[in-house]
Amino acid sequence: MRHQTGRPRESTWGRRAAWSLGAVAVAVVLWLIGAAVIPRWWAQRVGNIVDGRLTVGALYGLFIGFVFTAAPLLCLWLAIRLRSRRRTWRGWVGWLVGAAIAAAPNLMTLGVVLGTGNAAHAGDRILDVDGPGFRVWSLIGVIVAVAAALVLVYLTRTRGLFREQNRRMRSDAAAREAERQR
Repeated sequence: MRHQTGRPRESTWGRRAAWSLGAVAVAVVLWLIGAAVIPRWWAQRVGNIVDGRLTVGALYGLFIGFVFTAAPLLCLWLAIRLRSRRRTWRGWVGWLVGAAIAAAPNLMTLGVVLGTGNAAHAGDRILDVDGPGFRVWSLIGVIVAVAAALVLVYLTRTRGLFREQNRRMRSDAAAREAERQR
């Protein structure tokens, strides 16, 4: 088959394979660089803000934990709520990437806490000295945000049920009142 320019059309599977391999290679290199740099860098940013003060560490950790858990949950809720038949896999990937970006501070804190590399251990030591209370209160903020999200889901799911029950009770009360007036 010939392209409009008269040249033979190249098969796309070779080009797709090359792009896929390139994307995987870039992702692996970025992962390695991120594992070596990000935990230490994030711990230094937090340590600079907290500066060894327990109260600031607690409030900042609570803020980071709550906001950067609620934002990705909201993003995922919107993705599910605004779904359509026309949305492609690219749309779903876009929503997931948006949620991951919104959760980045919590993911970086998690990398410091659970990481096994030298940068994670250095970040852990930095948070011990310069960021007391940040890790624990960040976890508390995450738990509070998840609990708030679950309560909101419960309230939105049961709202229709309670509305219908309220309608039924009002109509029953109106019927009893009409019978009583006869």
